[in-house]
Amino acid sequence: MRLFRRLALLALLVLPSLPAAAALQAWLDRDRVAPGESVELTLQRDGRGDSQPDLAPLQRDFDILGKASGTSVQIVNGHMTAQVQLRLTLSPKHDGRIALPPLNWGGERTPALVLSVAANAAGAADKASPGATPSSHVFLTSSLEQKQPYVQAATPLKLRLYTDQPLYQASLDLPASNDVLVQQIGKDRQGNETRGGHDYRVIERDYLLFPQRSGRISLAGPLLQAQVADARAAGPFGNVFGGNPFAGMMNATRPIHLRGDPIVLDARPRPAGVAGEDWLPAQRVDLEESWRPDDGAVHAGEPITRHLRLSALGLSAAQLPDLAARMPLPEGLKAYPDQPRLATEVRDGNINGSREQDIALIASRPGRYTLPAMRLVWWDTTRNSPREVVLPARALEVLPGVGASAETAPPPPEAAPAAPAIALPDSLAALGSPAFPWPWLSLVLSLLWLVTLLAWWRARRPRSATSPSVIPSTGLDSIRAGEARKAFRRACRDNAAADARRQLLAWARATWPDDAPGGLNALARRLPDPKLPTLLRELDRACYAGDEWRGDALLEALATLPNATDKAGKSASELAGLYP
Repeated sequence: MRLFRRLALLALLVLPSLPAAAALQAWLDRDRVAPGESVELTLQRDGRGDSQPDLAPLQRDFDILGKASGTSVQIVNGHMTAQVQLRLTLSPKHDGRIALPPLNWGGERTPALVLSVAANAAGAADKASPGATPSSHVFLTSSLEQKQPYVQAATPLKLRLYTDQPLYQASLDLPASNDVLVQQIGKDRQGNETRGGHDYRVIERDYLLFPQRSGRISLAGPLLQAQVADARAAGPFGNVFGGNPFAGMMNATRPIHLRGDPIVLDARPRPAGVAGEDWLPAQRVDLEESWRPDDGAVHAGEPITRHLRLSALGLSAAQLPDLAARMPLPEGLKAYPDQPRLATEVRDGNINGSREQDIALIASRPGRYTLPAMRLVWWDTTRNSPREVVLPARALEVLPGVGASAETAPPPPEAAPAAPAIALPDSLAALGSPAFPWPWLSLVLSLLWLVTLLAWWRARRPRSATSPSVIPSTGLDSIRAGEARKAFRRACRDNAAADARRQLLAWARATWPDDAPGGLNALARRLPDPKLPTLLRELDRACYAGDEWRGDALLEALATLPNATDKAGKSASELAGLYP
């Protein structure tokens, strides 16, 4: 008897510390949903613990959109019970009858459940009009303008979202892939439409698809993610104190995860035998040009600007080729292209890409130059045939450079002093004659040697400070260079492009009197600063195109260049030697 009492007392002390037997339950908030709608799966387990259920089996047929967990504890007549709940928001990945597999939680398994996903499920569940298709509340449609486009050609796609209830935190996305580039164009448009007796608000969006390979391509359909009002919510506090501790505020909205039908393309390859370096499948291509100055007359060393504009309906600007790189040039003519200006516009649900570029052409010598015709082959997707745009050949007449004209050419350099010539008698032509008097010849040669010696002595004699002196040609060049440099700096400060160009060329002619550059392009090749060619082209363009010009940058770049008057005694030829 005493032993029995001791065992009973031990049982009373040990049993409360043992966990209660776990009872695992599972249920769905509804067993029929429409495509894109979500369903809530609740797992409930008696007892406490930190373990989590294995949800991997669900991921085959469902996307898990959200999780919520909680624990409730109750004490009745001194007995404490605990329950753990896990609420999962699931979005079915496909239609039909879906069996939810048993889930393992702490060694126990949930019962099997079945969910029906059908297009008319929303009508049954929400008692909507039976004529609504394909869903009573929210659905997506898509339409392709061309199901067999050419590879890399723009294919318009129109998406429509129909809804008869407000959408919160909505996002609509059409994912791209390695096989198809996706570009949204324009802005969303909204309207209203009646279908199957339902009044829907319609949101319309346009895309362009660019297949990157030929063959059959399947692109995942558009995906809508949003929150919609949950009519089953029982007020802001719902059943907080009832059997479901998670009802109420959480049920004010519920997510939808709706994916449209896949988009299938049968992309056609580039036709065999299509000539040209570029593949341009478009509905229309235009190529235009203009010239500044438009008369085509230009001097050597001065720029003439060729403006090219290429536009294509059905292609983006990034797909258009660089025409400056494909422009053939005759010998003696060089091109200096500016940065291209790219633009892509939306026209009637399609795109129109354009590429504009200015190209400065400079001839190094005068003459007549002929620019060959420029040809661009493209593929007409409307007629399924190759076509070509052509810019005709153009002749350029290049006149002598400004530096070579008689008015502005520098004076020719004076020849070095030589011994004065002495008029010899005609009889000296007969030096080889045996009858020539050799004593007279010796006398003449001696006189010439004395004259040369006297000229050398006069050249070596120091000049008197008070005696008048004649400035040599190199001194005149230094003075001219200094004056031109001052005038150039003044023109740069005043932003006077024409004066700055004229004075800069005058400075160059005085600096290199024996080899004056014919223009700014020739001058740029002699200067080491890599920024100067661009700055000089901007100066030339301002002079001949009438563009606005500021001389600060050019003045700063030329501030460190040699000055013919910086140091007395330095000649122009010495200054020229500082340049490569």
